[in-house]
Amino acid sequence: MAIAFPNNARSYDESARRVRFLGYDGMFEIRFFVDIDVLAKERFEAATLERDYLASFDRLRTRILDVAKRVYTSKPKSSIVLQRSDFK
Repeated sequence: MAIAFPNNARSYDESARRVRFLGYDGMFEIRFFVDIDVLAKERFEAATLERDYLASFDRLRTRILDVAKRVYTSKPKSSIVLQRSDFK
């Protein structure tokens, strides 16, 4: 079964400086994380507030989910951190 993202929920993890969201591969829950440098407003200007990171995630959701599918398909794991290099 392929990875799916039926739940639009996401949350900001301040201590790890990343946004968390979930995917499902059949009955298995897969935790995904997006480093905040991916969510920066511009390459040299980092967002500074939780709401900025979450809003950026929402704007980039389609792209983030596409990258998450590609990364998971190439190397399935129960937890995946998406970094800027995954988006090139």
